[in-house]
Amino acid sequence: MDDQKTPFQGEPSAKGKFIILLTNDDGIRSPGLWAAAQALEPLGVVTVVAPRLQCTAAGRSNPANSEGRIYEETNAVRGRNWIAYAVDGTPAQAVQHGILELMPRLPDLVVSGINYGENVGSSVTSSGTIGAALEGACFGIPSLAVSLQTDVRDHRSHSAEIDFAAAAYFTRHFAQLLLQVKCPPDVDILKVDVPEDAAPQTAWQVTRLSRQRYYVPQKPGRDHLNDKASIDFERLSERHLFEPDSDVCALLDHIVAVTPLSLDMTSRVGLSEFAELLRQDVKVS
Repeated sequence: MDDQKTPFQGEPSAKGKFIILLTNDDGIRSPGLWAAAQALEPLGVVTVVAPRLQCTAAGRSNPANSEGRIYEETNAVRGRNWIAYAVDGTPAQAVQHGILELMPRLPDLVVSGINYGENVGSSVTSSGTIGAALEGACFGIPSLAVSLQTDVRDHRSHSAEIDFAAAAYFTRHFAQLLLQVKCPPDVDILKVDVPEDAAPQTAWQVTRLSRQRYYVPQKPGRDHLNDKASIDFERLSERHLFEPDSDVCALLDHIVAVTPLSLDMTSRVGLSEFAELLRQDVKVS
């Protein structure tokens, strides 16, 4: 990689323009990533920095054995040549390398997606899509994570059968909003989950993150513990299991779920009162 080359699609300078770092967890070849790139292009200068390989469910992990090699690629998308950067690492590490090595300054916005598969409920901390957005937020940058509801069989795929048009529309809509509107201090990430049958006219709703599992791990079927096996997941779809104002219920109602997330994972309790609770005398058995 030429250290003197600008990463911005051949433009000499990003001066006077919004600069956007785009990543994902499905890998640099994902059609969802490139649908997002095309949607974001009118808003500013888009730099694509994504894992070289599939990294679904990587969370915000920073494994020590990631090599961190960066490969410059030129990808042809609908007649347009894009310079992109494939990183040997996780989505969070792609964001780190993008900000620390490839951007002329802190980006105005980090966008992660468009993901194959919805990221809702209490399992979002395992999502590489959310993990990348968390990393951007930790740099103090407004961050957007966009996921499209798909069949579970497509979650680790690059299926060309998936229509990202509606998800791309909402990616651009909420990206433009985050570039122009300052969110409250406790909103670090905007998580957007788009129903599989959505259109640009589909309603959206601000939701809370469900405390319930949406993807429930299943016991592997094997005869011996040292047999090769992986844990599969069952997706719950019974609306009554989830909070009425949650991201899951919105998605089940075919509404785009827009969920503000905070880096502050402290429990919403009175700290003084909780401290008193912990200071109570208890019998040790």
